[in-house]
Amino acid sequence: MDHKGIMEPTRRITLTAAALLVAALFAAPVPAHADSGFYVGGSIGRSVLDASVSDPDAGSLSFDDGDSAWKGFAGFNIDAFVIDLAVEGGYVDFGQPSDRIAGNDVELDLTGWDVFGLAGVELGPVGVFGKAGFIDWSADASLNGTRVGSDSGTDPAYGIGMRFSLFSAEIRGEYEYFDVEDVDASLLSVGVVWTF
Repeated sequence: MDHKGIMEPTRRITLTAAALLVAALFAAPVPAHADSGFYVGGSIGRSVLDASVSDPDAGSLSFDDGDSAWKGFAGFNIDAFVIDLAVEGGYVDFGQPSDRIAGNDVELDLTGWDVFGLAGVELGPVGVFGKAGFIDWSADASLNGTRVGSDSGTDPAYGIGMRFSLFSAEIRGEYEYFDVEDVDASLLSVGVVWTF
């Protein structure tokens, strides 16, 4: 018997099954990213504060620690097919990082209100974005459990992120950098966004 004759129907069945599978994948609904509109969200993550302080007696001292952090935000998204633009504002709490400096326990409590402009690219349900803006921050410093000073100001902030959208819901992961006067503050977070 000719082996080629036996293999030909099997190959045709395999090719037909593969073609049907590819057609089914293309016909299946792909979750689209959210349309234009108002959105709200919240994220949790880890902050890192890095600061250098000059002391006349001890010289240059450095503070470097992180803590659990969170933020809440709201904004308005304009979906322009592949490109997304948004304006976003929120509140961020960097926690209370502490470090031991020159035999003393130093704690920083940093919070702020921020505003960003966002621009992103959507590739189906997955997207990437960049953001730039400002943070209006307030900080308290404690030495061995006693508050020794406070400061506030407005400084630049930047970020990059990635998101996965499923209709009106979105999971977002991002890295943000806040150039807060003498402190380099950063936040790595994961959160959920809902578009109305």
